[in-house]
Amino acid sequence: MAAPRPLSRFWEWGKNIVCVGRNYADHVKEMRSAFPSEPVLFLKPSTAYAPEGTPVLVPTYCRTLHHELELGVLMGRRGRAVPEAAAMDYVAGYALCLDMTARDVQDECKKKGLPWTLAKGFTASCPVSAFIPKEKIPDPHALKLWLKVNGELRQEGETSSMIFSIPYIISYISKIITLEEGDLILTGTPEGVGPVKENDVIEAGIDGVVSMRFKVERSEY
Repeated sequence: MAAPRPLSRFWEWGKNIVCVGRNYADHVKEMRSAFPSEPVLFLKPSTAYAPEGTPVLVPTYCRTLHHELELGVLMGRRGRAVPEAAAMDYVAGYALCLDMTARDVQDECKKKGLPWTLAKGFTASCPVSAFIPKEKIPDPHALKLWLKVNGELRQEGETSSMIFSIPYIISYISKIITLEEGDLILTGTPEGVGPVKENDVIEAGIDGVVSMRFKVERSEY
């Protein structure tokens, strides 16, 4: 028999990282983007995971790396076309996550109408906190998220401000992509995204739940 896969180390075996863009109105405005009528989706590979204790890496081709603070939702079982009313039954827990973004690369991709893979999918582009069991967060839409760079507060937001709710997002994604145990959904970032550089220290947290710390390093590749 195969050894059980502990959710506490989801980054070692989870397959898919499905990300939702433009899910907070203030962030849509700061990016001068159009408001979505449906969730905007993109993917990160599993090699994007960077658990606490490992560095955030600046790709060699990136000149402007931005932090985007997000609540991650971890799936506890396989789901295909999950009804919105039952969606939370598929959730095993949560993690605080960073969607590190090569902003200059993304801007060029947008201009050319190209996918965002180079801007979003590079190695260590998804730093994550420790696993948070579902029981520790009775209401994921009542959380306060924050992020500091070198001690300066950069991002602060409340999950109650999401445009699309977590049950809606799970249901929507699962009609397109079959979700599996260990998959992670990033639910969007509040306003305040901004640049980080080599040797910066990023601290982030969910008030009363979890915090994490990462150092920024330049990738060798």
